[in-house]
Amino acid sequence: MNEQGAAAQVNSLVIEIAKGERSALEALFRIEAGRLLAVARRIVRRSDLAEEVVQDAFVAIWQRSGQYDPKYGEARGWITRIVRNRALNLLRDAGRVDHVDSQTLEAMGDRTGDASNAYELLPERHALKGCLKQLDAKKRTAILLCYVTGLTHGEVAAKLDAPLGTVKAWIRRGMSALQECLG
Repeated sequence: MNEQGAAAQVNSLVIEIAKGERSALEALFRIEAGRLLAVARRIVRRSDLAEEVVQDAFVAIWQRSGQYDPKYGEARGWITRIVRNRALNLLRDAGRVDHVDSQTLEAMGDRTGDASNAYELLPERHALKGCLKQLDAKKRTAILLCYVTGLTHGEVAAKLDAPLGTVKAWIRRGMSALQECLG
């Protein structure tokens, strides 16, 4: 199935979930769980926590599917945001974060490489890659750091040595441009 067909299928499944269709939730899980697990794993860096994030996200999708509005974007983006936010919240929960020593942190490396690798690994024909190419390099980098590696806006600002407000504007404008390009 092509990218547009998959997006349309996910849109219709979320609408069916809002009507209380459990079978639609099961179908959505079969279609999207692998992709969402990869998103969560990139952020939390642990498979067990990533699975927990995705499970929590599907509960939230079931509970909040009535809030999804197709005029604001694709359902895939909506559910991906839910997973991303759950993963970031999990990381922020100090009781759940493993404390590691400085040597382990150094061994983990600079996560900015993950962002550029994810971008480079996108197939050239992928619509997202084409839209990302149209963005200014700083906006593209800020978005990738935020959405691929799970860095907060403040962490992105520190990595890019830019004011927080500027980084937030880059991300907001870049995301708007991506939505317009992909829509």
